[in-house]
Amino acid sequence: MALATTTTAAALALGAAPVPAQAGPGHGSGEQRGHGSHTERGRDTRPLVIAHRGASGYRPEHTLAAYRLAIRQGADYVEPDLVPTRDGVLVARHENEISGTTDVAERPRFADRRTTKIIDGVAVTGWFTEDFTLAELRTLRAVERLPQVRPGNTVYDGRYQVPALQEVIDLVKRESRRTGRTIGIAPETKHPTYFDGIGLSLEEPLVRTLRRNGLDRRNAKVVVQSFETGNLRELATMTRVPLAQLVDASGAPYDLRAAGLTTTYRDLVTPAGLADVASYADWVAPAKNLVLPRDASGAIGAPSALVEDAHDAGLKVVTWTLRAENQFLPANLRSSADPNAHGDLAAEARAFLDAGVDALFTDHPDVGVGTRDAWVRPQRAAAVG
Repeated sequence: MALATTTTAAALALGAAPVPAQAGPGHGSGEQRGHGSHTERGRDTRPLVIAHRGASGYRPEHTLAAYRLAIRQGADYVEPDLVPTRDGVLVARHENEISGTTDVAERPRFADRRTTKIIDGVAVTGWFTEDFTLAELRTLRAVERLPQVRPGNTVYDGRYQVPALQEVIDLVKRESRRTGRTIGIAPETKHPTYFDGIGLSLEEPLVRTLRRNGLDRRNAKVVVQSFETGNLRELATMTRVPLAQLVDASGAPYDLRAAGLTTTYRDLVTPAGLADVASYADWVAPAKNLVLPRDASGAIGAPSALVEDAHDAGLKVVTWTLRAENQFLPANLRSSADPNAHGDLAAEARAFLDAGVDALFTDHPDVGVGTRDAWVRPQRAAAVG
């Protein structure tokens, strides 16, 4: 992947009007991807629930067990974060450093592979997927990433392998047949600039896998996400599937920082920034505090203008990440001072649905689906009435 298309970012940094990027396959010349990619969102539209790394509130994340449970809890999509192995196979891990999500530290065979690398400008020490072949990685077992927060999940430590993207797709196909509904996937490309730099580009194997599975089409239930911008712009020329620009609450896309640009994530969600995002993506995926800002006490109140501005730009909006534990909830929805006890996640989900988002990422798909379905019923009744 070329670290390209920096001219638009530079224009944004200078406050200039954005210039549409080259259209991807299946889009007319000069057409912004976001425009015309979905009908005007009515209040009776059924927002999506995306299982964040699977049902990771109940099983170790990025395991087939977590994805399977999420589907059985009614999730519309499951999310595999993607990193490569040394032999170029895409696997589902939150990060390429795997000491927190596998038992690699307990494997003497791999002790000498512990190292320190610079990932997106930060020194990280541990074991990395790109130093393992798929066969070697398959000898490891997944563990709960947040054992102090989710001790119940630790009973599953050591049971599950690290799945390849193809295995996730195979599971989704099987579960779609079993349930009679088409489940989607929302893969996220992790650290694309870093992986380009070591010769393990993510885009080409991802697109090849989608094509091999008949999923490289506009109406496939696939949304590819990234926190970087350049790889999404490149993917817009390589694949027909919808793309989502992830937006953190602070900082800047690493590819733009690496190119010496000053564009921040906050710049991406201004009206001008959203118009530019719509030239290469179909969704914008802001951190939840950008949609429902918190006050000085940590409570949420009225939504920002972000959702309305994104819809005006032709973009759908998905926010992340809804989790049940108090420490992740706004202060006015916590159940107690215990950071790991569950608070009122359903109320938080309703607040985001009321704010107009088109989808939610959640670690607890059962709560997300139940809340969404209860929210949709009166919305549809009002529309009919």
